[in-house]
Amino acid sequence: MQLATSEQKLFGTMFLTLTLLRKGIPGKQWIGKYRRPRQITWQMERNTLKHLEREAENEYWISRAYMTPEQEYCHAAERRAQNWLKIKEASFSKFPEHKYMTDHLNHLKISKTWSS
Repeated sequence: MQLATSEQKLFGTMFLTLTLLRKGIPGKQWIGKYRRPRQITWQMERNTLKHLEREAENEYWISRAYMTPEQEYCHAAERRAQNWLKIKEASFSKFPEHKYMTDHLNHLKISKTWSS
C-alpha cells in the first residue's frame, strides 16, 4: 500500500509538472481567439462608470428639446446666409482682376501716329 501512495504522489507531481511546463497561450498572448484576458483594474471600472454616467447625462439633455420644432425651423437661415456672403466675398477678393486685350496689346500702339 505504501508503494501505491508514493506512485500516486509521483504521478501527481508528474502531471503537475506537465501542466506547469506546458506551453501556454498559443501565438501572441494579447490578440486572437485564445488570447489572455486582461485583468480589470479599479481604474478601468471607474473610467467605464464615469463614461456611462456622462453618456446617460448626454442622453437626458438630448431628449429634452430646447426649442419647439416651429422655433427650430429656419432659425439659423439668416446667420447661414451672412456666413455664405462672407465666404463668397473672401473668395472674390482672392480672385485676380479682369484683364483686357487692350492692356496686353498697348505696347504695339507705340509706332502708331495720328496720320496713319
